[in-house]
Amino acid sequence: MASGTNKKASSKNAVKAARASVVTRRGFPWATVIAVVAVVALAAVVVAYYLVQSAPKRALADWAPTDANHDPSLGLAGIVTGSYKGSVHVLPTERVAYDHSPPIGGPHDGYWAACNGIAYPKAVRSENMVHSLEHGAVWIAYNPDQVTGDALNKLKTKVEGKPYTMLSPYPGLDKPVSLQSWGHQLKVDSADDERIDQFVTALRTNQNTTPEVGASCDALGPGAFDPDNPPPFDPATPGPDAKPMDYQGSDGAQTETGAGMPSTTGTP
Repeated sequence: MASGTNKKASSKNAVKAARASVVTRRGFPWATVIAVVAVVALAAVVVAYYLVQSAPKRALADWAPTDANHDPSLGLAGIVTGSYKGSVHVLPTERVAYDHSPPIGGPHDGYWAACNGIAYPKAVRSENMVHSLEHGAVWIAYNPDQVTGDALNKLKTKVEGKPYTMLSPYPGLDKPVSLQSWGHQLKVDSADDERIDQFVTALRTNQNTTPEVGASCDALGPGAFDPDNPPPFDPATPGPDAKPMDYQGSDGAQTETGAGMPSTTGTP
């Protein structure tokens, strides 16, 4: 009996030894560890890249209008505001004696300037540009003697292909860059100023500050407003026949119907 018991014990020990030998031969699973570390490192890189790339957008989220803050632009240093009556139209041959340069509201041409992400190479008549502000557009104007090259390209990237946004030179501008929305203006010294994006975020199509938010920004074409041949900017001081800011509208000026499309008759 003892002999049988010893044989069984010996057999168990041999199995244990064999198993231990197999484990020893397998060694530490370096390949698995390296693979796990690589996956974790890649995930960290992806997360870090996302955080870096999305940081500007996340920062701008604080400047978007909310139910609690209808006009976040009021928190911008240097913001200028005014109150203007909408839908007061003048004829294409008439000028308005605006109270700001560039203007930010008031009587304007019955035809709006195309404002669907267009960068005008030449200065455009202010009366048309103001109408676009009434529809919710942001107008970035720049002094062509001060903003060129890379600085101008930076402004173009903020406008081109962006809805309800337009860019144009403005000769004689007293600052390198000036931003306009209906009843709002901000002038800055550099195309790199972070307040440019903050202004756009706060005021473009802001339903709380825009009389006709969401009305068309599309080009009207020849005979109305042709973005390929827009009415030119007049740098001269408006004469005594210019319409005042409290003007009530011209007979025969274009009015708008439906989704901001002009009608051909009537007064505002």
